[in-house]
Amino acid sequence: MYLIKSPLLLKWYYPSLLWNKSRTEKVIYLTFDDGPIPNVTDFVLKTLKAFNAKATFFCIGDNIVKHPEVFERVKNDGHAIGNHTFNHLKGWKTDDETYLENTLKCQKLTQTNLFRPPYGRIKKSQIRSLKSEVRSPESDSRLQTTDSGLNIVMWDVLSGDFDINLAPEKCYQNVVKHTENGSIIVFHDSLKAFDRLSYALPRALAYFTEKGFTFSTL
Repeated sequence: MYLIKSPLLLKWYYPSLLWNKSRTEKVIYLTFDDGPIPNVTDFVLKTLKAFNAKATFFCIGDNIVKHPEVFERVKNDGHAIGNHTFNHLKGWKTDDETYLENTLKCQKLTQTNLFRPPYGRIKKSQIRSLKSEVRSPESDSRLQTTDSGLNIVMWDVLSGDFDINLAPEKCYQNVVKHTENGSIIVFHDSLKAFDRLSYALPRALAYFTEKGFTFSTL
């Protein structure tokens, strides 16, 4: 069970997290979780380039280690990078110290100020740690200032592309029906999502381009 549009109650309960950007401008923020991997991430990059669109990729550290050449292509194409933990940990089922260490391990590779919790599951204690304690790219020491903490990004619209029981057309409709100015949209550059992603992404890009939207990084 999952909600396509993030409810106001969740945004109220987690006010320090980023759920959407400004509603005043016709800008959409596409995000892709769980890569980078060959073929699927490459498809995403090719599709984004065809529409002159920029996006943000929340990368799993283990996939960066396995596929460094794909990771470099994402960066070279001018997209933003986010941290998605090293091993795709679910915060609710992971003790805080393990969760922090796993995130810091990924942080060495991503060197970003953006973080998205896998499954959107994160404890308030983990939020506090990630917003105040990150590893410096220049050393293994932890910085204790809030200015160096991670900006934790959630979403406004969940495409549902990870759902193997969801029809590709329904995935596309989830996006076009619920997206508005400033929406942060979640897709997945993963093998599991590819059937729905490959259908919905180019169609969504075409639809919103025709409506006068632009696509930017976070």
